[in-house]
Amino acid sequence: MIVLAGVVGAGVVAAEELGAKRPAPRPETLAAPFIDGAEAAGVKEAPALAAPQVQPAIAKPRVPPRDPTRGSVTNLPLPRFVSLKGNEGNARRGPGLTHRIDWVFTRSGMPLRITAEYEHWRRIEDADGAGGWVHYALLSGVRSALVTADVADFRDAPRDDAEVSFQAERNVVGWIQECVPDWCRLSVDGEKGWVRTSALWGVDPGEVIE
Repeated sequence: MIVLAGVVGAGVVAAEELGAKRPAPRPETLAAPFIDGAEAAGVKEAPALAAPQVQPAIAKPRVPPRDPTRGSVTNLPLPRFVSLKGNEGNARRGPGLTHRIDWVFTRSGMPLRITAEYEHWRRIEDADGAGGWVHYALLSGVRSALVTADVADFRDAPRDDAEVSFQAERNVVGWIQECVPDWCRLSVDGEKGWVRTSALWGVDPGEVIE
């Protein structure tokens, strides 16, 4: 019997040559990474909000208090004397046409005293304290005065020893020409003379009018 050597070796092909793959070596067991619930759900943690910055307070310019001795509209002195421009002037309870009429002044040229201002309206009063709010267009800056003495002596000069040129009774109205302390020169129905301011209403004590 002939024995052929190498039969086994000739019919045997390595497994790699036939396309078979060896089993991969078993990987080492690794610890699973920790994933919290928010990350697993796809939610990212919001960044921390910065504290709001407090803006410093801006100081408002200080408004000086209004001078009560000056009109809020004209800045003219308060109180002050004026005269009635026409033959009629309605004095209302408030500064506006919707307010009721309390008084009607019917004497042109009568002296009035302004005590307050509001827009186009002036609060006025007469020698007896009666009055209200009238529209400024009814008033004039031309000065007049009312005789309050029973009989007032009008003199040629501002002196008690000056000659009396004429006399005027209570409630006579005259136009002021000029005034010095304690005396005023008035024009009354064409007559002119000096009279003590104590016998008049419509002039402040010690007032000088040129």
